[in-house]
Amino acid sequence: YLFAKKDAKARLLRWILLLQEFDFKVIDTHGSENYAADHLSRLENPYENVFDPKEINETFPLKSLNKVAHKDPSTLWYADLANYHAGNFIIKGITSQQKKKFFKDARHYFWDDPYLFRTCADQIIRRCVAGKEDIDILNACHSGPTGGHYGASYTAKKVFDSGNKYILVAVGYLSKWVEAKALPKNDARVVVKFLKSLFSRFDTPKAIISDQGTHFCNDQFSRVMAKYGVTHRLSTAYHPQISGQVEVTNRGLKRILERTVGENRASWSDKLEDVLWAFRTAFKTSIGCTPYRLVYGKACHLPLKIEHKAYWALKHTNFDLKTAGDHRKLQLNELNELRDQA
Repeated sequence: YLFAKKDAKARLLRWILLLQEFDFKVIDTHGSENYAADHLSRLENPYENVFDPKEINETFPLKSLNKVAHKDPSTLWYADLANYHAGNFIIKGITSQQKKKFFKDARHYFWDDPYLFRTCADQIIRRCVAGKEDIDILNACHSGPTGGHYGASYTAKKVFDSGNKYILVAVGYLSKWVEAKALPKNDARVVVKFLKSLFSRFDTPKAIISDQGTHFCNDQFSRVMAKYGVTHRLSTAYHPQISGQVEVTNRGLKRILERTVGENRASWSDKLEDVLWAFRTAFKTSIGCTPYRLVYGKACHLPLKIEHKAYWALKHTNFDLKTAGDHRKLQLNELNELRDQA
Protein backbone atom coordinates (compact mmCIF):
# COMPACT_ATOMS: atom_id res chain seq x y z
CA TYR A 1 0.00 0.00 0.00
CA LEU A 2 2.76 2.44 0.97
CA PHE A 3 4.96 1.73 -2.05
CA ALA A 4 2.05 1.94 -4.49
CA LYS A 5 0.54 5.17 -3.11
CA LYS A 6 0.93 8.27 -5.28
CA ASP A 7 1.36 11.82 -3.95
CA ALA A 8 2.19 10.57 -0.46
CA LYS A 9 2.52 13.06 2.37
CA ALA A 10 5.75 13.72 4.22
CA ARG A 11 5.06 11.24 7.02
CA LEU A 12 4.27 8.41 4.59
CA LEU A 13 7.46 9.18 2.66
CA ARG A 14 9.48 8.80 5.86
CA TRP A 15 7.85 5.42 6.49
CA ILE A 16 8.69 4.30 2.94
CA LEU A 17 12.34 5.24 3.38
CA LEU A 18 12.57 3.36 6.69
CA LEU A 19 10.85 0.22 5.35
CA GLN A 20 13.14 0.04 2.32
CA GLU A 21 15.91 -1.26 4.64
CA PHE A 22 13.90 -4.41 5.40
CA ASP A 23 12.82 -7.39 3.28
CA PHE A 24 9.38 -8.49 4.46
CA LYS A 25 6.02 -9.71 3.21
CA VAL A 26 2.62 -8.50 4.43
CA ILE A 27 0.00 -11.26 4.80
CA ASP A 28 -3.64 -10.47 5.62
CA THR A 29 -5.15 -12.65 8.39
CA HIS A 30 -8.80 -12.75 9.43
CA GLY A 31 -9.54 -11.57 12.96
CA SER A 32 -10.98 -14.93 14.02
CA GLU A 33 -7.71 -16.65 13.03
CA ASN A 34 -5.36 -14.09 14.56
CA TYR A 35 -4.91 -15.89 17.91
CA ALA A 36 -1.55 -14.32 18.73
CA ALA A 37 -2.89 -10.78 18.66
CA ASP A 38 -5.94 -11.78 20.73
CA HIS A 39 -3.70 -13.43 23.32
CA LEU A 40 -1.47 -10.35 23.64
CA SER A 41 -4.46 -8.05 24.04
CA ARG A 42 -5.86 -10.18 26.87
CA LEU A 43 -2.69 -10.32 28.96
CA GLU A 44 -3.06 -8.88 32.43
CA ASN A 45 -1.25 -5.60 33.16
CA PRO A 46 0.88 -6.22 36.29
CA TYR A 47 1.30 -2.47 36.88
CA GLU A 48 -2.40 -1.57 36.72
CA ASN A 49 -2.81 -0.80 40.43
CA VAL A 50 0.59 0.78 41.03
CA PHE A 51 0.40 4.59 41.43
CA ASP A 52 3.16 7.13 41.65
CA PRO A 53 2.76 8.85 45.03
CA LYS A 54 2.88 12.48 43.83
CA GLU A 55 1.14 15.33 45.60
CA ILE A 56 -1.59 17.21 43.76
CA ASN A 57 -0.56 20.76 42.91
CA GLU A 58 -3.31 23.08 44.12
CA THR A 59 -1.55 26.36 43.36
CA PHE A 60 -2.89 28.24 40.34
CA PRO A 61 -1.49 31.35 38.66
CA LEU A 62 -4.82 33.13 39.09
CA LYS A 63 -6.50 33.78 42.41
CA SER A 64 -9.77 32.35 41.16
CA LEU A 65 -11.14 30.71 38.06
CA ASN A 66 -14.74 31.45 37.22
CA LYS A 67 -17.00 28.57 36.43
CA VAL A 68 -17.74 28.29 32.72
CA ALA A 69 -20.91 26.48 31.78
CA HIS A 70 -23.64 27.19 29.24
CA LYS A 71 -27.21 27.77 30.46
CA ASP A 72 -26.15 27.49 34.10
CA PRO A 73 -27.97 30.06 36.28
CA SER A 74 -25.11 30.10 38.79
CA THR A 75 -22.60 31.21 36.14
CA LEU A 76 -21.74 34.92 35.98
CA TRP A 77 -22.91 36.49 32.74
CA TYR A 78 -19.41 37.83 32.09
CA ALA A 79 -17.49 34.70 33.17
CA ASP A 80 -16.27 33.85 29.65
CA LEU A 81 -15.07 37.40 29.06
CA ALA A 82 -13.33 37.59 32.43
CA ASN A 83 -11.53 34.28 31.91
CA TYR A 84 -10.43 35.35 28.45
CA HIS A 85 -8.98 38.70 29.55
CA ALA A 86 -7.56 37.45 32.87
CA GLY A 87 -5.93 34.23 31.71
CA ASN A 88 -6.49 33.94 27.95
CA PHE A 89 -8.98 31.09 28.48
CA ILE A 90 -11.37 30.49 25.58
CA ILE A 91 -14.49 28.40 26.02
CA LYS A 92 -14.47 25.16 24.05
CA GLY A 93 -17.20 23.53 22.03
CA ILE A 94 -18.59 26.68 20.40
CA THR A 95 -19.18 27.22 16.70
CA SER A 96 -17.10 29.50 14.51
CA GLN A 97 -19.96 32.01 14.39
CA GLN A 98 -20.20 32.08 18.19
CA LYS A 99 -16.43 32.46 18.45
CA LYS A 100 -16.50 35.38 16.01
CA LYS A 101 -19.19 37.13 18.07
CA PHE A 102 -17.27 36.41 21.28
CA PHE A 103 -14.10 38.11 20.04
CA LYS A 104 -16.15 41.01 18.68
CA ASP A 105 -17.72 41.58 22.11
CA ALA A 106 -14.42 41.03 23.94
CA ARG A 107 -12.90 44.11 22.31
CA HIS A 108 -15.07 46.36 24.49
CA TYR A 109 -13.92 44.76 27.77
CA PHE A 110 -10.65 44.80 29.72
CA TRP A 111 -9.43 43.17 32.92
CA ASP A 112 -8.03 45.18 35.83
CA ASP A 113 -7.51 42.68 38.62
CA PRO A 114 -9.83 41.81 40.25
CA TYR A 115 -12.58 43.45 38.15
CA LEU A 116 -13.82 43.34 34.57
CA PHE A 117 -14.65 46.66 32.95
CA ARG A 118 -16.47 47.66 29.76
CA THR A 119 -15.90 50.72 27.60
CA CYS A 120 -19.44 51.74 26.62
CA ALA A 121 -20.62 53.58 23.51
CA ASP A 122 -20.57 56.91 25.37
CA GLN A 123 -16.86 56.27 26.20
CA ILE A 124 -17.65 55.85 29.90
CA ILE A 125 -15.90 52.91 31.58
CA ARG A 126 -18.29 50.83 33.67
CA ARG A 127 -17.56 47.84 35.90
CA CYS A 128 -19.34 44.53 35.29
CA VAL A 129 -21.41 43.32 38.24
CA ALA A 130 -23.66 40.33 38.87
CA GLY A 131 -25.45 38.40 41.58
CA LYS A 132 -25.95 40.01 44.99
CA GLU A 133 -23.88 43.03 44.07
CA ASP A 134 -26.23 43.73 41.18
CA ILE A 135 -29.25 43.60 43.51
CA ASP A 136 -27.55 45.82 46.10
CA ILE A 137 -26.82 48.48 43.49
CA LEU A 138 -30.43 48.45 42.26
CA ASN A 139 -31.74 48.72 45.82
CA ALA A 140 -29.41 51.61 46.55
CA CYS A 141 -30.50 53.45 43.40
CA HIS A 142 -34.21 52.92 44.07
CA SER A 143 -34.60 52.79 47.86
CA GLY A 144 -31.48 54.44 49.27
CA PRO A 145 -31.42 57.97 50.75
CA THR A 146 -29.46 59.26 47.74
CA GLY A 147 -31.27 57.09 45.18
CA GLY A 148 -33.90 59.55 44.01
CA HIS A 149 -34.25 59.61 40.22
CA TYR A 150 -36.82 60.15 37.52
CA GLY A 151 -39.28 57.45 36.56
CA ALA A 152 -38.97 54.99 33.72
CA SER A 153 -40.89 57.10 31.19
CA TYR A 154 -38.71 60.17 31.68
CA THR A 155 -35.49 58.15 31.73
CA ALA A 156 -36.41 56.36 28.50
CA LYS A 157 -36.75 59.69 26.73
CA LYS A 158 -32.99 60.15 26.86
CA VAL A 159 -32.64 57.27 24.45
CA PHE A 160 -34.88 59.06 21.95
CA ASP A 161 -33.07 62.41 22.34
CA SER A 162 -35.55 64.61 24.21
CA GLY A 163 -38.47 62.34 23.38
CA ASN A 164 -38.28 62.28 19.56
CA LYS A 165 -39.37 58.88 18.29
CA TYR A 166 -40.95 59.55 14.87
CA ILE A 167 -40.00 61.25 11.61
CA LEU A 168 -42.75 62.97 9.63
CA VAL A 169 -41.74 63.18 5.95
CA ALA A 170 -43.20 65.25 3.10
CA VAL A 171 -41.94 65.10 -0.51
CA GLY A 172 -42.78 67.40 -3.42
CA TYR A 173 -43.91 65.21 -6.30
CA LEU A 174 -42.39 67.49 -8.98
CA SER A 175 -39.36 69.09 -7.31
CA LYS A 176 -38.41 66.04 -5.18
CA TRP A 177 -37.86 68.51 -2.32
CA VAL A 178 -37.87 66.69 1.03
CA GLU A 179 -39.12 68.10 4.33
CA ALA A 180 -38.83 66.04 7.51
CA LYS A 181 -39.24 66.72 11.21
CA ALA A 182 -38.40 64.65 14.29
CA LEU A 183 -41.41 64.39 16.59
CA PRO A 184 -42.15 62.83 19.99
CA LYS A 185 -45.57 61.59 18.80
CA ASN A 186 -47.51 61.28 15.57
CA ASP A 187 -51.03 62.47 16.34
CA ALA A 188 -53.20 64.77 14.24
CA ARG A 189 -52.13 67.94 16.06
CA VAL A 190 -48.42 67.65 15.24
CA VAL A 191 -49.19 66.65 11.62
CA VAL A 192 -51.39 69.71 11.12
CA LYS A 193 -48.78 71.99 12.69
CA PHE A 194 -46.11 70.55 10.40
CA LEU A 195 -48.21 71.06 7.27
CA LYS A 196 -49.11 74.63 8.23
CA SER A 197 -45.41 75.48 8.48
CA LEU A 198 -44.94 74.12 4.95
CA PHE A 199 -47.92 76.09 3.60
CA SER A 200 -46.46 79.35 4.93
CA ARG A 201 -43.13 78.69 3.20
CA PHE A 202 -44.04 77.00 -0.09
CA ASP A 203 -47.73 77.87 -0.62
CA THR A 204 -50.55 75.34 -0.49
CA PRO A 205 -50.35 72.30 -2.79
CA LYS A 206 -53.18 71.10 -5.00
CA ALA A 207 -53.32 67.70 -3.31
CA ILE A 208 -51.73 65.69 -0.52
CA ILE A 209 -51.29 61.92 -0.76
CA SER A 210 -50.96 59.96 2.48
CA ASP A 211 -51.56 56.51 3.89
CA GLN A 212 -54.63 55.64 5.94
CA GLY A 213 -53.06 56.28 9.35
CA THR A 214 -55.21 57.73 12.11
CA HIS A 215 -53.07 60.88 12.25
CA PHE A 216 -54.18 61.64 8.65
CA CYS A 217 -57.73 60.32 8.73
CA ASN A 218 -59.48 62.46 11.36
CA ASP A 219 -61.79 65.46 11.63
CA GLN A 220 -59.08 67.96 12.57
CA PHE A 221 -56.97 67.09 9.52
CA SER A 222 -60.03 67.21 7.24
CA ARG A 223 -61.04 70.67 8.50
CA VAL A 224 -57.55 72.08 7.84
CA MET A 225 -57.46 70.60 4.33
CA ALA A 226 -60.89 72.10 3.58
CA LYS A 227 -59.82 75.48 4.97
CA TYR A 228 -56.79 75.70 2.66
CA GLY A 229 -58.53 74.10 -0.32
CA VAL A 230 -56.22 71.08 -0.49
CA THR A 231 -57.47 67.74 -1.83
CA HIS A 232 -56.61 64.78 0.41
CA ARG A 233 -56.03 61.48 -1.38
CA LEU A 234 -55.38 58.16 0.35
CA SER A 235 -53.15 55.31 -0.76
CA THR A 236 -54.50 51.79 -0.47
CA ALA A 237 -52.90 48.68 0.92
CA TYR A 238 -53.34 46.75 -2.33
CA HIS A 239 -51.68 49.53 -4.37
CA PRO A 240 -48.83 51.04 -2.27
CA GLN A 241 -47.20 52.55 -5.38
CA ILE A 242 -49.47 55.57 -4.90
CA SER A 243 -47.17 56.81 -2.11
CA GLY A 244 -44.04 55.26 -3.63
CA GLN A 245 -42.19 58.60 -3.74
CA VAL A 246 -42.24 59.02 0.03
CA GLU A 247 -41.47 55.33 0.62
CA VAL A 248 -38.28 55.63 -1.44
CA THR A 249 -37.38 58.77 0.51
CA ASN A 250 -37.98 57.00 3.83
CA ARG A 251 -35.56 54.23 2.87
CA GLY A 252 -32.96 56.79 1.86
CA LEU A 253 -33.34 58.76 5.09
CA LYS A 254 -32.99 55.60 7.15
CA ARG A 255 -29.93 54.43 5.24
CA ILE A 256 -28.09 57.77 5.58
CA LEU A 257 -29.00 58.11 9.27
CA GLU A 258 -27.63 54.63 10.00
CA ARG A 259 -24.31 55.57 8.42
CA THR A 260 -23.97 59.02 9.98
CA VAL A 261 -25.19 58.33 13.52
CA GLY A 262 -22.81 55.42 14.27
CA GLU A 263 -22.80 54.02 17.80
CA ASN A 264 -24.31 57.13 19.43
CA ARG A 265 -27.85 56.47 18.22
CA ALA A 266 -29.39 58.93 20.65
CA SER A 267 -28.19 61.80 18.41
CA TRP A 268 -30.20 60.74 15.36
CA SER A 269 -32.53 63.76 15.48
CA ASP A 270 -29.52 66.13 15.49
CA LYS A 271 -28.30 64.55 12.25
CA LEU A 272 -31.65 64.87 10.47
CA GLU A 273 -30.98 68.36 9.08
CA ASP A 274 -27.65 67.21 7.61
CA VAL A 275 -29.42 64.28 5.96
CA LEU A 276 -32.03 66.62 4.44
CA TRP A 277 -29.27 68.84 3.09
CA ALA A 278 -27.72 65.84 1.38
CA PHE A 279 -31.09 64.94 -0.16
CA ARG A 280 -31.83 68.44 -1.41
CA THR A 281 -28.41 69.01 -3.01
CA ALA A 282 -28.17 65.60 -4.71
CA PHE A 283 -28.66 65.44 -8.48
CA LYS A 284 -31.93 63.79 -9.52
CA THR A 285 -32.00 62.15 -12.93
CA SER A 286 -35.79 62.45 -13.24
CA ILE A 287 -35.72 66.28 -13.07
CA GLY A 288 -32.25 66.85 -14.54
CA CYS A 289 -30.95 68.96 -11.63
CA THR A 290 -30.96 69.15 -7.84
CA PRO A 291 -34.17 69.82 -5.86
CA TYR A 292 -32.45 72.86 -4.34
CA ARG A 293 -31.96 74.48 -7.73
CA LEU A 294 -35.49 73.69 -8.84
CA VAL A 295 -36.94 75.39 -5.73
CA TYR A 296 -34.58 78.38 -5.36
CA GLY A 297 -33.33 78.79 -8.93
CA LYS A 298 -29.65 78.57 -7.99
CA ALA A 299 -27.09 75.99 -6.97
CA CYS A 300 -26.42 75.39 -3.29
CA HIS A 301 -23.04 76.58 -2.01
CA LEU A 302 -21.58 73.55 -0.25
CA PRO A 303 -18.67 73.64 2.26
CA LEU A 304 -16.77 71.37 -0.12
CA LYS A 305 -16.70 74.13 -2.72
CA ILE A 306 -15.31 76.59 -0.19
CA GLU A 307 -12.61 74.18 0.91
CA HIS A 308 -11.50 73.41 -2.64
CA LYS A 309 -11.83 77.00 -3.81
CA ALA A 310 -14.73 76.97 -6.24
CA TYR A 311 -15.03 79.84 -8.65
CA TRP A 312 -17.76 81.63 -6.73
CA ALA A 313 -15.75 81.25 -3.50
CA LEU A 314 -12.73 82.96 -5.07
CA LYS A 315 -14.84 85.84 -6.41
CA HIS A 316 -17.03 86.26 -3.32
CA THR A 317 -14.81 88.89 -1.66
CA ASN A 318 -14.59 91.02 -4.83
CA PHE A 319 -18.14 90.82 -6.21
CA ASP A 320 -20.17 93.89 -7.15
CA LEU A 321 -23.61 94.15 -5.54
CA LYS A 322 -25.30 95.65 -8.61
CA THR A 323 -23.86 93.00 -10.95
CA ALA A 324 -24.82 90.22 -8.54
CA GLY A 325 -28.36 91.62 -8.26
CA ASP A 326 -28.82 91.75 -12.02
CA HIS A 327 -27.55 88.19 -12.34
CA ARG A 328 -29.97 87.03 -9.65
CA LYS A 329 -32.91 88.62 -11.48
CA LEU A 330 -31.99 86.68 -14.60
CA GLN A 331 -31.88 83.47 -12.58
CA LEU A 332 -35.35 84.11 -11.15
CA ASN A 333 -36.75 84.81 -14.62
CA GLU A 334 -35.33 81.52 -15.84
CA LEU A 335 -36.78 79.60 -12.88
CA ASN A 336 -40.21 79.04 -14.46
CA GLU A 337 -38.58 77.73 -17.63
CA LEU A 338 -36.41 75.40 -15.54
CA ARG A 339 -39.47 74.04 -13.72
CA ASP A 340 -41.33 73.51 -16.99
CA GLN A 341 -38.41 71.49 -18.33
CA ALA A 342 -38.36 69.35 -15.17
